[in-house]
Amino acid sequence: MLEPAIDHCLDLVRSARSQQAQEDAPALAHTLSELEAVLLRQQELTAAMRLDLAGYVMGWNAGAEQLFGYTAAEAVGRHVLFLYAEDDEAGEIAELLADPAGTVTDVRRRKKSGDVIWVRLSIEAIRDTASEPSGMTIRLAPATGARAEYEQNSLHARIIEDSDQGVLITDAQERIVSINGAFTRITGYAMAEVIGRTPDLLSAGVSDADLRAEVRAAMQGNGAWRGEIIGKRKNGELFPQSVTVSAVRDERGRVSHTFSLFSDISSHKDAEVRMQRLANYDALTGLPNHGLLLQLLGQAMAEARRTREHGALLVVEVARLGSISDTLGHDVGNALLAEIARLLRGRLREGDLLARLGGGKFAVGLLRVEKREHAALVARKLIDALSAPIAVGAHTLQVGTHVGIAVFPEDAGDADTLLRGADVAAARAGQSDDPAILFFSEEMNQRAKEHLRIESELRDALANGELMLYYQPKVSLRSGRIVGAEALLRWRHPVRGLVSPGVFIPVAEETGLITELGNWVVEEACRQIQQWREANVIMPPIAVNLSARQFDRGLPQRMAQALERYGVNPEQLMLEITESLLVRGAETVIAIMNELVAMGLALALDDFGTGYSSLAYLKKFPISTLKIDRAFVVGLPHEENDCAIARAIVTMGQQLRQEIVAEGVETMEQMDFLRGLGCDQLQGYLFSQPVPAADFERMLREGKRLAFTGR
Repeated sequence: MLEPAIDHCLDLVRSARSQQAQEDAPALAHTLSELEAVLLRQQELTAAMRLDLAGYVMGWNAGAEQLFGYTAAEAVGRHVLFLYAEDDEAGEIAELLADPAGTVTDVRRRKKSGDVIWVRLSIEAIRDTASEPSGMTIRLAPATGARAEYEQNSLHARIIEDSDQGVLITDAQERIVSINGAFTRITGYAMAEVIGRTPDLLSAGVSDADLRAEVRAAMQGNGAWRGEIIGKRKNGELFPQSVTVSAVRDERGRVSHTFSLFSDISSHKDAEVRMQRLANYDALTGLPNHGLLLQLLGQAMAEARRTREHGALLVVEVARLGSISDTLGHDVGNALLAEIARLLRGRLREGDLLARLGGGKFAVGLLRVEKREHAALVARKLIDALSAPIAVGAHTLQVGTHVGIAVFPEDAGDADTLLRGADVAAARAGQSDDPAILFFSEEMNQRAKEHLRIESELRDALANGELMLYYQPKVSLRSGRIVGAEALLRWRHPVRGLVSPGVFIPVAEETGLITELGNWVVEEACRQIQQWREANVIMPPIAVNLSARQFDRGLPQRMAQALERYGVNPEQLMLEITESLLVRGAETVIAIMNELVAMGLALALDDFGTGYSSLAYLKKFPISTLKIDRAFVVGLPHEENDCAIARAIVTMGQQLRQEIVAEGVETMEQMDFLRGLGCDQLQGYLFSQPVPAADFERMLREGKRLAFTGR
């Protein structure tokens, strides 16, 4: 230090000056006197104080006054503790050491202004004439290095504790050794609850293996890791967090600790969701908006191109909304829009897309349709949903609706073009005063109109008695006698005459009318059987076709009621089902089948071989008859594949003791081949086409039989 050096220099100067005076060298003595004066001034400017053995100030120089700001009058007589900072330990007074020789130390001391400074002090004992300690001389100088280091550490500690980020420090064994206040605020864990535990207590168990490997690598010193993970609070609540993980190495370069910073970003995520919703969804109805519609539609169209499927976009324009808002106010208009959105959603499938384009215009994306005409059926449902008065608060309101339809990929290859096409069609449809549906394509318009016309006229046919049953005989290939018949639905249109089932049955299936038609067929067949019985005509079993829509839990009860109503024995009726029904919830289907068979009804599997044929079905389901579809009969006996299929079906039926009926037999060659296989019955134009009930009755009375070739 500087202070002992000054003392030593003074001693040397004084000794030299005394010697020069004795040698009569006045010039050198004068120079030495000036040097002594300089050293004395420097000694005076160096902070120093004298303490007694109890620590009270006995002396205070100008340097101490300059360093601390206290005058000698203010300092002398006070205990040295008046210079201590408030958080210094009073139990250990640095200035009062038992053996101060050579002691140099850095301490914090408080100035008169209140500022706390670091000083480096040296202590020298003062001894009396008996060489006993009588006090201390304390010399002080600013200790800038120690102050900087302390304040830096203190600053770092304050930053960590006051940080909004959670801080988690673990040792080399991944045990938690320190946390900060933000950690407790975010997770709910106090320090006593986590010290010594591992960070796994915060794990939500939802991160993947790759993520865990990356974090583990960071903890092992392979570079810092930053990312987002899901954490778990003490109360079990999961929350998103942004995390930084890095390793701390000791002086030998080994990982000694891991330092993790994390923030709860729930509010940021919520804000992102809100912003995303504002950007993609209509604020009034909660439906996707124009932008999101185009995005989702574009994705669906790309997928449809890959799978070669069809879809459609409907623009539904609701009229009179403006006048309602002008008359009743915007609140009523907004409530009406929200209710319209709810009604439209209720008429769509879960996978269909509903969006609001603005004003009273909505868009419906039918992302997959089996037939293009189905889009018109959906449009009709939407119009029907909005055709009735709509209750909004105290008001009952009526709106108008027009629908424009564009189909993909025919009308457009991208979402923008498809939407423009549907919008143009909707605008054209809106030129009509009545609710209207219009396709962008004229060809589709005509097909949709025909589809809707058939549906409307078919409903009228049910009510007006235009439907009737024809009967196609089944003939035994052993005796040639009629052993049964299939009841087939026919529609005699008042203008167009007899309408082919191939025209109206698909429409009935698509619109749900098939249930009403199927129930009518059962009722009419039972009524006809009753009439034949009353006419003393002995009838073989009559088969009726059931659609998949009819096959529900209520079917056995409906059949029982029809049989009872007309006094028909169950043995007189056979129910024909298709293979597609067998894959719809086997347990439910089997239960219904068993109930029907228990009533005495027989079950036949129609169109066998065209759907999901399998031995498992024939073993599980109580089916007594298999019908070979006409598709496998037409090529007999020349088409090798048809012959193989027919042979396999007959052999399978024989092994399972089921009767085999071949449909669509038209030639003697086909009959001879089937008879040679051991097929039981045939049904087809070779014997008779479907005929009215009176003609079938006449065949039975006359005993008409099939003529064999003698083979």
